[in-house]
Amino acid sequence: MGEPSYRAQQLWTALHRNHVSSVEQISTLSRNLRARLDQDFEFQPLKVLKELHSSDGSTRKALFNLPDGQAVESVFMLYHKRRTVCISTQVGCAMGCAFCATGQMGFQRNLSRGEIAAQVYHYARELEQSGDKLSNVVLMGMGEPFHNYEESIQAMELLNHADGLNLGARRITVSTVGLVPQILRYTEEKHPYRLAISLHAATEELRTRLLPINRKYPLKDLLTACRNYVDQSGRRITFEWALIENVNDTEEQLERLIAFAGDMLCHINLIPLNSSPQSSYHRTSSSRVDQFEKALTENNISCSVRLRRGLDIHAGCGQLAVENKYS
Repeated sequence: MGEPSYRAQQLWTALHRNHVSSVEQISTLSRNLRARLDQDFEFQPLKVLKELHSSDGSTRKALFNLPDGQAVESVFMLYHKRRTVCISTQVGCAMGCAFCATGQMGFQRNLSRGEIAAQVYHYARELEQSGDKLSNVVLMGMGEPFHNYEESIQAMELLNHADGLNLGARRITVSTVGLVPQILRYTEEKHPYRLAISLHAATEELRTRLLPINRKYPLKDLLTACRNYVDQSGRRITFEWALIENVNDTEEQLERLIAFAGDMLCHINLIPLNSSPQSSYHRTSSSRVDQFEKALTENNISCSVRLRRGLDIHAGCGQLAVENKYS
């Protein structure tokens, strides 16, 4: 555009550190340049259509409109010491997991790195205006991040960038349903962000029933890739396990889980299933959750039970789907 090179740094700082939502807010740029940029570029790729607040005030879910008319959801969660945002990487999802509302939507399209990062900037901007600060980001919303691998990785790099949000790599977690080639690539590329695997079953037959991707990337190959990640990176991997009544909360599944996790540097995140209208599965009992946690702990396997947040606004894990009713 014939401008001095330092203008690029000013623009970068405005977008990725100051999180401006319009070019008019970039006072370091001349009025003429702002007019030219406003004519050619979109500075706010997401617009909030509606937002829901949980009754306890701990969770907010936003419905974002995209430039092409598609929409995605993301969720902000308030904890005692953490401010976490769960973001989407795709419109819909192609994985078709049996208990996930997003998986039943089908796949529409990938989000760009800017559309992924902009979800975070929306909440970061709001928090900064009230003197607070975002602490954690999880790529666990709508879509499979590793099905949109390059854009997801580059979005995390934007969030981690020292001249941008500068969010620590350990505060960013990417979750995958188990796309083995991408896990191997992620390991080889030595990315510093936390890795989580949506496991949910410890036998081939059950995992295929719950997660159809297991037909293409069987459990045995997935576990080999996970062990390779731990060995190569020296980092702990997280396994997510949505506890479903009379499905994967059995003694057999617990024993199999202990068998393969017992000698691996890992953490098991137990998630009492969040119901959705698209699924016939039900959450396991609280006593069964306690039994899983107790057995894992007794076998020296790090584990925790995920706090259930935002269920009254369908903002829990596996509940995101843009056809949910807003009011």
